Amino acid sequence: MRRRTRLTQAAMAAALLIGGWAAAGTLPASAQETPASAADASAPASPGLLDAMRRDLGLTRAEAEERLAAERRATALAPQARKTAGSAYGGAWFDARSGRLTVAVTPDADATTVRSLRESGATVRTVEHTERLLDTVKSRLDRLDAPAGVASWSVDPAANTVVVNVVEDRRADNDVRAFVRKARAAGPVTVRTVADAPSTFAAGTVGGDPYYTGNVRCSIGFSVHGGFVTAGHCGGAGQQVRGWDGSYIGNFQGSSFPDNDYAWVNVGSGWWTVPVVLGWGTVSDQLVRGSAEAPVGASICRSGSTTHWHCGRVLAKNETVNYAQGSVHQMTKTSVCAEGGDSGGSFISGDQAQGVTSGGWGNCSSGGETWFQPVNEILNRYGLTLHTA
Repeated sequence: MRRRTRLTQAAMAAALLIGGWAAAGTLPASAQETPASAADASAPASPGLLDAMRRDLGLTRAEAEERLAAERRATALAPQARKTAGSAYGGAWFDARSGRLTVAVTPDADATTVRSLRESGATVRTVEHTERLLDTVKSRLDRLDAPAGVASWSVDPAANTVVVNVVEDRRADNDVRAFVRKARAAGPVTVRTVADAPSTFAAGTVGGDPYYTGNVRCSIGFSVHGGFVTAGHCGGAGQQVRGWDGSYIGNFQGSSFPDNDYAWVNVGSGWWTVPVVLGWGTVSDQLVRGSAEAPVGASICRSGSTTHWHCGRVLAKNETVNYAQGSVHQMTKTSVCAEGGDSGGSFISGDQAQGVTSGGWGNCSSGGETWFQPVNEILNRYGLTLHTA
């Protein structure tokens, strides 16, 4: 049976710690929570991942390997840096130029704290506002009724402000201007423009792609024990899910959209899960070894059933995205492109699962931005365990 042949190949790829599906092979890669300490700092990057970073980030192979190693160090350092900075913590991000984690602290940070952060390998920057204050301002904006011309808002640690993104050709609209006035009254806010409004990346049914519910095609995110996680806008609880070949996989066991954009589907009827993100023949398939959260500024790649494999950078975290269907909270924004049908697909940094594709603006011809729902939030919400290699 053709489906079983593809699944057998996938299982063999995972067992051999290699990726080897053909471009036509389209079975799941999925997600779960693993602590940062589980990240294998010595695990070599696949040639396909390095090639994608060279293509999308303009890096040589050596630069890509060096950057991945630096990002692993920054990811491991970030939780301790937050604890060390304490009440003076202003946020943190990965600086690709220096290859180090930058930690922001307010002027009341004592000399011992600053010295400890520097000795740990971080760069220290003094800022005016704490992350706690900026998070409070962002929460105030979450309670406002946002018009369609407001795309999203989030805390920008490097700029030490809350950034409100407004669609360029809607910035003069009265309702947009009214929202901006209220936002600025809430605290330190900066307004920026974006080219277009965000939308989800679901698509109508087309043949030969990962999974379908009703007349919608979406992409599998990450395997968990018992199923896979994906985007909530792709289907509601109880809806039946069919695989790339039309055969029954399972049903949505939980789904939330808007407010959140996550869901999980049980897997059965001859299907099973593997800890792999598909490369679609463009790159080698990527094993999933954990879900340590990459910092702002880190490189990240996405796999989806329409545009396959693309890479970019993490631009912002905990961003509220204002879709036509309603706002979705706690999203991560990236510079990676996506298109219809990529919804629910995998975002991965190195071998660490990051989240499932939600939506964005633009496309993979002219560029754009894409948001994902963090995978650890999904795992915690449903009590799921990531399937890891």
